This record gives sequence, structure tokens and C-alpha cells, in this order.
Amino acid sequence: MSLRLFVAIDIPATVRAELARLIEQLRQIEGRARWVRPEGMHVTLKFLGETPAEKLPGVRTALAKINSPNPVEIRFRGLGFFPNDRRPRVLWVGVEASPNLAELAQKVDHELSQMGFPAEERPFAPHLTLARLSAPSRWDALVRATEKLSSQEFGASRESEFYLIESFLKPSGAEYKRVASFPFAKEMA
Repeated sequence: MSLRLFVAIDIPATVRAELARLIEQLRQIEGRARWVRPEGMHVTLKFLGETPAEKLPGVRTALAKINSPNPVEIRFRGLGFFPNDRRPRVLWVGVEASPNLAELAQKVDHELSQMGFPAEERPFAPHLTLARLSAPSRWDALVRATEKLSSQEFGASRESEFYLIESFLKPSGAEYKRVASFPFAKEMA
């Protein structure tokens, strides 16, 4: 048996609510996009993919070693497209964070690569996926609408814990279940 796993930081309910409102607004412009359900949004630190169940104890042990002297400070701001706004495939919300977020992702990658998971080849680019665009339909209108929101603030958070999450792919979209939580920093008052 295998599990489809990833490591991520959760986002606060206030940010989810802001993004849910935004999605409803943008869905009116581009209804054929595959919009992400706000309750499933997270900041991915590492995608593990299909993982044999027998590796789970080792993954937990590796992730439990990771720490940081401070919680991660995150601001959710602006919108953009991967790979770019001329050929948009993914609509995302920007994640601006304290430097220890990238350090945290590097530590997760390092610990898990020691277990045989492939090391990340691309630089860490934190973001929240809002939608996946398949065929260009009215994406030009969506691009124009997002230009006005390029510096929009959607909220902030201070996180001191990350999660190992199992993903279940369903026709209605991915569903997630927390497998384990890992406090990485002492919350400071």
C-alpha cells in the first residue's frame, strides 16, 4: 500500500475566507478553470508523492528532527501566473515570508532526501494555488482582472508548526488528511 504525501504549512481561516471571496469573484470571469477549494489551501514545503506505507515511520522521524529558532512570518499578497501571464496555466497568490520559511523547506528536503526522496532541483517558490487553467478560453479577461489585484493583501500569519499530509485524488478535487504535525519553533509571545 502507498500513500500520496506532502509536507506543508497550514494557513489561517481569515486568509481562507478572503481567498474564498476572491475565487467567487474570479470564477465569474473564468468559470472553466479548475478552482481550488479554500479549505484545502496550504503552503507546500515538499511533495513526496506516492510513498510506501512502510516508509511512514522513517518520514515521521526525519521530520521530527527539524527545528527553527523562530516561527515563520507569512504575508499573502498579490496574484500571478505560472509560467507567465501570456500562457497562464496556474493562477497563484504570492507568499512573502521571513527567510526561515525557505530554510525550513531546505531542511525538510535535506532530511527526506537522506531517505531516498528526490532532492528539489528548482528553487523554493512559496505560493498558494488558486486555479489551474486548461485551454485558453477567456483567460485574457482573467489576466486583466488580476492585474488590478497585483498588490492586494489577503492576510498574514505566524506559524510554528508544519504537517505531513495525505492527499486523496477524487473527481471533485483533491482531499487532504493530516497524518502528523511537527512543531518546529517555540511560539514567542
